[in-house]
Amino acid sequence: MNSDNRQFEYKTTSGVVVQPLYTSSKSDAELPGEFPFTRGPYGSMYRGRIWTMRQYAGFGTAEETNQRFRALMAAGQTGLSVAFDLPTQMGLDSDAPLARGEVGKVGVSIDSIDDMRRLFDGIPLGQISTSMTINSTAAILLLLYQLVAEERGVVGADVRGTVQNDILKEYIARGTYIYPPAPSMRIVTDLFSYCAAELPNWNTISISGYHIREAGSTAAQEIAFTIANGLAYVSAAMAAGLDVDDFAPRLSFFWNAHNNFFEEIAKYRAARRMWATLMKDRVGAKEPASWRMRFHTQTAGSSLTAQQPENNIARTTIQAMAAVLGGTQSLHTNSFDEALGLPTEHAATLALRTQQVIGYESGVTDTPDPLGGSFFVEALTDELESISQRMIDEIDQLGGAVAAIEVGYQQGEIEDAAYQAATDVDSGESVLVGVNRFVDEDHPSVPTLTVDPRHEHDQVRRLAAVRTSRDQAAVDESLDDLRSAAQGSDNLLYPMKTALAHRATLGEVSDVLRSVFGVHRQG
Repeated sequence: MNSDNRQFEYKTTSGVVVQPLYTSSKSDAELPGEFPFTRGPYGSMYRGRIWTMRQYAGFGTAEETNQRFRALMAAGQTGLSVAFDLPTQMGLDSDAPLARGEVGKVGVSIDSIDDMRRLFDGIPLGQISTSMTINSTAAILLLLYQLVAEERGVVGADVRGTVQNDILKEYIARGTYIYPPAPSMRIVTDLFSYCAAELPNWNTISISGYHIREAGSTAAQEIAFTIANGLAYVSAAMAAGLDVDDFAPRLSFFWNAHNNFFEEIAKYRAARRMWATLMKDRVGAKEPASWRMRFHTQTAGSSLTAQQPENNIARTTIQAMAAVLGGTQSLHTNSFDEALGLPTEHAATLALRTQQVIGYESGVTDTPDPLGGSFFVEALTDELESISQRMIDEIDQLGGAVAAIEVGYQQGEIEDAAYQAATDVDSGESVLVGVNRFVDEDHPSVPTLTVDPRHEHDQVRRLAAVRTSRDQAAVDESLDDLRSAAQGSDNLLYPMKTALAHRATLGEVSDVLRSVFGVHRQG
């Protein structure tokens, strides 16, 4: 969250003073900031520190994305969020045959430390929090970010942000995995251990329900499958010898904000309570910071429509309001034109303005959990917790999240839910304004952003220049050290960092790990 040090009196327009907290009974009420955190992870919530407004951005070249970052920061954005192109996500250099046609298309291209330097040129890395949506190659991108920060004199304790690093949901819902589950989990836990020692204020994972929901899950499935994945990460880290109270406080979550306003609010409240209870009673974590669920939220990309795209502004506003009323720590609001293409700067700025209007004009930030105590919201919170817990129990009976993924349990449940949702829209039982009701045959054009096709050629040329200007012997030696670590049990991030500092590329590092771990094929 971003501190804005707001100092003013909390009153309605009629002069009613808004209290710091509302409860039904001072003696037995749950309080925000206290176990089980149903009402929020922090006592004062947004009164003293509003959520981080973090718009997701990345396309084309590092320079183009840097310009978008600067524009959003000038418009009041308080944190950065990086989208990487598909080759970067899959551990492929821009000149790899499989990368052809995808370079810079759905995010920014990052092949080496040279690209990372350009991406964050002129941005104060010791003062801003950066989120990176990256999974299979999360360790590589985090280390490149750290190396650039170190070049600018930023010490490890001042490097702040989040790396998604949530590989399990890739097998369930998204598909950008490289290695089989077991070595992938090793990379995840090595990153936990590395950050505990080197980057103590970095959030080591963003356990993602977002993509599970985008694949078609229900709200209850989003809770259950995400928390089950979280428990699997905790178990793997503990099995690797880490103390839960050393790494759990840096775990974070990433939720979807969908259309059913009250269900979404209840979802966040239920998820917080479930995680706290499971971490305390099942895992045995001792520190309250290990029980506290902190999370980022993004509005639902799958809810956006190409028909009547301006309607997406209303959808996003409702979804963002649900995230805030549910107590999010950081938020991305989708741009209204994203069903048509990459967001234009105008649309991205408007999406940021949506957050700012909610945060500074609506009054919903004046007191924590303002819907707490609502008969409807409390009942929904309890029901979602009950349904989700039953699903977690089923996953436990299958041997945990990894075993359940291997037999296709989560995938099958999501497919069934997605099919039912699509059927409901087709039949008209679920109304989609502008699509199956209130349809307008007039389709006004909306400007869209396109990536210059020359980018791929330029990126490949820059990559070739890196390879010809570096110390190849040092690169080869450091990659050999990484291979030895992968074949053994040493933490992978230390030799990986050395190789990247010598300007080894993302693809070369990934290829070393492929040679040891193999690649995963969905059965």
